[in-house]
Amino acid sequence: MAENITDPADERLRDYRDLTDLQLRTRIEQPAGLFIAEGHMAVDRALRAGFRMRSLLLEEKRLGQYGHLAPDGAPVYTGAPDVIESTTGFHVHRGVLAAFHRKPLPTPAEVLAGAGRVIVLEGLNNHTNIGAIFRVVAALGYDAVLLAPNCADPLYRRSVRVSMGEVFAVPYTYLDPWPGTLGAVRDAGFSLLGMSPSRGAVDIRELDDGHRERPALLFGAEGPGLTPAALDACDQTVHIPMHNGVDSLNVAAATAVAAWEIAR
Repeated sequence: MAENITDPADERLRDYRDLTDLQLRTRIEQPAGLFIAEGHMAVDRALRAGFRMRSLLLEEKRLGQYGHLAPDGAPVYTGAPDVIESTTGFHVHRGVLAAFHRKPLPTPAEVLAGAGRVIVLEGLNNHTNIGAIFRVVAALGYDAVLLAPNCADPLYRRSVRVSMGEVFAVPYTYLDPWPGTLGAVRDAGFSLLGMSPSRGAVDIRELDDGHRERPALLFGAEGPGLTPAALDACDQTVHIPMHNGVDSLNVAAATAVAAWEIAR
């Protein structure tokens, strides 16, 4: 039975409050063990991946269309568009939001044990790029994403949306302490390939078969790139040849190009 809510300050909507306030949501969501999925496709993907729903929030007119998404025991809340917008801070044009419980993350050893090709990220704090990279990883047949502790949260609402829900399907975890834990990646049989034009980088097209066999491709934030400490840990630096005076690609685009070339 759905509960209709008319007051944006209603405590039942606390999980959905101020969704556009990135700093606030960053402080709240991970410590509280929750994340928000937006749109019926993302909600469905989260459910199929085994995440447990805390509640479902729908525009009143969408109850008949999407009310079935809530498993038994998960409360369903409905509200007028202005009530939901006042609560969340934006117009939810998809009309569907759900709060979910997070799962405990696997250890790096658990992630690496079942992987043959991985992407490693350092300092990426743009949620759009994080989501796009997860979609690339899923689409191009890579097995996992490993994150430095200073990366953005893959389960933040914008990352989930941009990834088309692939953040729920791709195994990931954090490497902490960083970059010391990169040694464990090498010990698991991976070649650490830093995407950087520095330190004698080779053209990615000319990378030898040994480095392609079990690659761990490292990407840094746009602008600064990989830190010297991360580069020190790499077995080889690799670059994508650029033309027409362009010095680099967006990091998500670079991930797609490099991941495809290494695996082809």
